[in-house]
Amino acid sequence: MKKRFWKIEYSYTLLVIFAVLLFMLPTSFSSKNARYISRWNEVYNKLDYLFTAMSAQADSDIVLGLKKTKTPETREIIMMHLAKTYLELDEVKNIHKRYSPSYMNGIKVNPKDEYAFESYYVHSSGAIVGLKDLENNDDRSPGLVMSVDVNGIKGPNAWGKDIYGINIFQDGKITPLGYGKSVEFLKKDCSSQGSGVSCSHYYRIGGNFNE
Repeated sequence: MKKRFWKIEYSYTLLVIFAVLLFMLPTSFSSKNARYISRWNEVYNKLDYLFTAMSAQADSDIVLGLKKTKTPETREIIMMHLAKTYLELDEVKNIHKRYSPSYMNGIKVNPKDEYAFESYYVHSSGAIVGLKDLENNDDRSPGLVMSVDVNGIKGPNAWGKDIYGINIFQDGKITPLGYGKSVEFLKKDCSSQGSGVSCSHYYRIGGNFNE
């Protein structure tokens, strides 16, 4: 009788432990996503401040030169000259062998995609930063796009999870990717069925992580 009672008690204990683990798993995932979102909001606020400072404090000749440039290569060189002073970026060679970003839906970023980057830089915090010229000569359109992997080289290396991005305008203003899109579009794109690129703005306006 005692042996049977022990088996029942043991089984009950295992069920309780299993139930507790099931209860804790979603919280664990949720906490991780919350940390990424919180980190992104911190990074964006710093970038907004830094690019505003760049525009205000940069040498007038450099700013004038940026506006007069006609080639994407020259614009990127000038912008990086400004950005490195404030962002403390160092270029990472052969990073594509170790770093392979994907979208939120699990699809790998193709080298020909709009949000694929040839060059990556590392910040002193360990964040991986991508920078690309958009070949726009219109002052009202962004001239550069930047991606920021707040988790660095470590996974998941996915848009909308630990990768976010901004558009950079020639006057120093920035906007998160997805800015100007409808809430319905943002919510759909910022889910396991979407790319996750628009999460950059969706999380800025209070959107929650959607599996």
